Amino acid sequence: MAIDTRGETADKPSGEKKPKRTSPALFYRQIVAELRKVIWPTRKELISYTIIVLVFVLIMVGIVAGLDALFTEGVLRIFGGA
Repeated sequence: MAIDTRGETADKPSGEKKPKRTSPALFYRQIVAELRKVIWPTRKELISYTIIVLVFVLIMVGIVAGLDALFTEGVLRIFGGA
């Protein structure tokens, strides 16, 4: 639930009534205003970040798969496997 907080402080006595709701139009304008503040990555930065994330995920998958195989082998040797 969005509320209109323009010009109001957060230090309200607890006895006051609820703040009124904002209209959908005002809510939309606030969203657009916030999105204009965002510094969007360039295409080159986006490709670089995507490659970095994919490489990191592949490394983590390899580590987890390796540990899984290691622990599986260890458990089978200790408890005897088929």
